[in-house]
Amino acid sequence: MTGKGREAVSLRVLTVLPPREAYAEGHAGAIALLVSRLARPKDRITGKAITDCPLPGGHFVPLEISDWPFPQRLKYGIACLSAARDFKPDLIEVHNRPDLALFLSRFAPVRLILHNDPCSMRGAKTPAQRQRLANRLLVCGVSRWVAQRFAEGCGPVSVAIQPNCMDIEEVPEEHPRQQNVLFAGRVVADKGADAFVRAWSAIGPRYPGWTATIMGADRFGPASPETPFLARLRPKAEEAGVLMTGYQPHARILEAMAEAAIVVVPSRWPEPFGMTALEAMACGAAVIVSPVGALPDIVGNAALLASPDEPGVLEAALCRLMDQAALRSELGQKGRERAALFGLEQARAQLLELRQQAVSFSRGLAAP
Repeated sequence: MTGKGREAVSLRVLTVLPPREAYAEGHAGAIALLVSRLARPKDRITGKAITDCPLPGGHFVPLEISDWPFPQRLKYGIACLSAARDFKPDLIEVHNRPDLALFLSRFAPVRLILHNDPCSMRGAKTPAQRQRLANRLLVCGVSRWVAQRFAEGCGPVSVAIQPNCMDIEEVPEEHPRQQNVLFAGRVVADKGADAFVRAWSAIGPRYPGWTATIMGADRFGPASPETPFLARLRPKAEEAGVLMTGYQPHARILEAMAEAAIVVVPSRWPEPFGMTALEAMACGAAVIVSPVGALPDIVGNAALLASPDEPGVLEAALCRLMDQAALRSELGQKGRERAALFGLEQARAQLLELRQQAVSFSRGLAAP
């Protein structure tokens, strides 16, 4: 290991979660799960208080948020600063909060990790704001699409790419494939859950040996609310013969992906990465994704592309896969190979490099 590599390993790192992200078993979203996968035992993770067991990665310490009559965003920032002063980190990693990252960069080196479109985030909506961020701290995006969005309208800016990853060892053993078509994720319009139901309603009767399942709810966690969208979707799903299971723990989702013949990711929203597609490929399912956001880049040639709202397109892609077992097998194998590129070992090595880059970046700013 080089000198810089040893320095990166020894860094004291404080990771700040978004205010709504729960670092708890059974309640964690995609960001918390990613942080847990990559965290070293001595990394400190902080965020909102939890009542269940924390995720295994790092050492979780909840923020002490005051009950002062200030805006919640301000109270969260003050609590993060207090946590930083207590821990005295060499580096603070902030997920998905550009304004908070800029604030904390006054007190310590900061690395900002963007998991969504930065142009919609407070503190990064304008090119001037994004340029200022890039001048003050190391910015990382989870895909080339996110990096390109950050750079739009700016002068020369450097945005590192830190793809999401998964522990391939967590993938369940392959089961005999069931003739099931699976949608897994948040059951909202942006994710195309209604397009999934519409497509199955049109073609399901032609495939009596097949079933369709939606696993998920409006939000992550068992207490996810019933929404108007869900209330409208349920009778349509029932009429179409689509089983809606509600929220399921992450481990159960992976098991379902390892059993399903086909997994569909029909997002309308430009996915900044597409973790569901990556997990489905790792589990060996044949995958269909929308041609939006980072999804085409993530799946490469290991999945079919189908627009959720173009008449007949999603239906045709489903029929093609249900009719051709050989194509399903081919895509399943390509998917496993593609997913291996996003493995944990590669991600941890890259993380050390990016942490060292962030500290070096800050030192360069401080140099006379």
